[in-house]
Amino acid sequence: MSRSSRTEFLLGNGAIALGLLEAGCQVISSYPGTPSSEILPEAHRIAESEGLPLYVEWSVNEKVALDVAFAAAVTGKRAACCMKQVGLNVALDSLMSAAYMGTVGGLVVISCDDPGPHSSQTEQDTRLLARAAKVPVFDPSCPEEAREMVRTAMEISEEFRIPVILRPAIRVCHARQDLCWDPIPPRPRRAEFQRNPTRWAATPRFRLKLHEELNGKLKRIEERFATLYRFNGSDPAAEGVVPLGIIAGGVPFAVVKDLLEEEGREKEVPVLKIGTPYPFPESLAEEFLSRCEKVLVLEETDAVMEVFLRDRRKVWGRLSGHVPWEGELIPQRIAEVLDRALRDVGLDPLEASSDPEVFHLMERLQLPVRRPTLCPGCPHRAAFYAIRKALPKAIFTSDIGCYTLGLNLGAVDTCLDMGAAITMASGFSQAFAQDGELRPIVATIGDSTFYHSGTAGLLNAVYNDARFLLVILDNQVTAMTGMQPTPGLGVRADGSLGKAVPLERVVEGCGVQFLRIVDPYEIPSLVRTLKEGWDYVREPQGGIAVIIARHPCVLAYREEAIPQKKRLKILETCKECRLCIERFECPAILFDEEAGRAAIDPVLCAGCGVCLQVCPNKSIVEVKEEAGQEAPHKG
Repeated sequence: MSRSSRTEFLLGNGAIALGLLEAGCQVISSYPGTPSSEILPEAHRIAESEGLPLYVEWSVNEKVALDVAFAAAVTGKRAACCMKQVGLNVALDSLMSAAYMGTVGGLVVISCDDPGPHSSQTEQDTRLLARAAKVPVFDPSCPEEAREMVRTAMEISEEFRIPVILRPAIRVCHARQDLCWDPIPPRPRRAEFQRNPTRWAATPRFRLKLHEELNGKLKRIEERFATLYRFNGSDPAAEGVVPLGIIAGGVPFAVVKDLLEEEGREKEVPVLKIGTPYPFPESLAEEFLSRCEKVLVLEETDAVMEVFLRDRRKVWGRLSGHVPWEGELIPQRIAEVLDRALRDVGLDPLEASSDPEVFHLMERLQLPVRRPTLCPGCPHRAAFYAIRKALPKAIFTSDIGCYTLGLNLGAVDTCLDMGAAITMASGFSQAFAQDGELRPIVATIGDSTFYHSGTAGLLNAVYNDARFLLVILDNQVTAMTGMQPTPGLGVRADGSLGKAVPLERVVEGCGVQFLRIVDPYEIPSLVRTLKEGWDYVREPQGGIAVIIARHPCVLAYREEAIPQKKRLKILETCKECRLCIERFECPAILFDEEAGRAAIDPVLCAGCGVCLQVCPNKSIVEVKEEAGQEAPHKG
């Protein structure tokens, strides 16, 4: 290692960022979403340290991110956009057309999958959308390979003038690995746009020709993939036909490889690795199948490679019932699947495989599960409490983000996808209006989600005279995915200042006539405003009422959110109504079994004092340290 080399213990997403920069990427756009959120900030950090020219952008949604990156690639620059797997749905319209049109510079779309799922609406498999869009896809098994694959993906993209997808799963994104690299030389390219309306603005007649070109590109890429032995291929196996072989990709490949190598059985049970599942390197797979009596396919999270195999009579996987159709293929589960396959072909099971009894021990113990909950002091908790208090019989539509946890407070009835709080509220409104009924409906959506996909739904609702209350929970940050800025702040991805786009101006621009801004910490004020808004909704000449519940996130703005922290305690006069625990659901308020009443955990308590407005018995009090006296709340 030369003196100028550098080594870091990088997150998988950091490895991807490094690979992009090593590939000469100059433009990276993204919408944050776990498990992809760290790629863009890591790319910015490394580019700063290496002195590389890089434009980074937190786009308002994934479609915008892809369009920005695609435009840069059309000018000849190398570009990338990053998102989580469900975000690719938002960008899919653009991706389909971009595949037909092609690129000039390289374009890598990084879509991070979430088998489990750990923090997503679905276990969606990006490889299926890559197949639908006719876009090549790489499937890394570790951070180092993700780094190498993203460089190769950029080269393939530029050579064949086609977008290419890198699809790391969560165990790649959030694994860590020591990575070494030499100084990255700047390779800036100047943007140049060459007019070609038959490609960049192609009408259906020309799209047919572009589709033919795309199919030709995929055929040539499939031939190339068959020769990418560092990503695709198998180790030498025993002579002749073996009873069982395995085809695997991504994280399942790394797991099954470890399981077999630990017991010295890698030659007895050969493994064909497929790191480029589409276009599928069919010749490699067919040759491997010819050497095996049976083949077990291990992949996450759907049957993709398994479906591509032509002779399925000897193939085991999801379609045969050997591999479960849902859930992450964690090592214990892969060991179980592998043991079953080994027994079915007459081979010994793994010596060190986990006992199924041990695997299911946790379930049998029935340990109490702590459900996800809003942070102590979270302003969303106060907002949801006020909503339930003001309109307890309403239908509550909500959205994707921290505020989904309003479920725990009984203030979330539906959560479909990003932006659906507004569109479902509109749909409910029209369905009941058809029956001559005006039902109270309260939609809740976060500030970042509103910028992402709320405006179109709100425009549609106003235009069609839907009637509901919309509460925008504005904590002034994209909290759940890592505290990224929103357009309302005017802070860009690199920390520089852009032009802030205030929420209230966007709402007014959608045609909303009733707009109020309230601090949710002031529960009585928010309750009054909600009732005022509902009165407006019911008026013949009324419409949609929008309330922005604005208070900084207690994690992102520790000092600003609670400038004067209160020291609180619960008196012996507590009547054990449990409202503060069950209806307000603050994790800092516990039930003390020994004392027979609620108690405040001083370690967890954020000192916001909102609970002073909640206790119906006035048993929660503020401790005045200077005077040594307790001040009851005035709620």
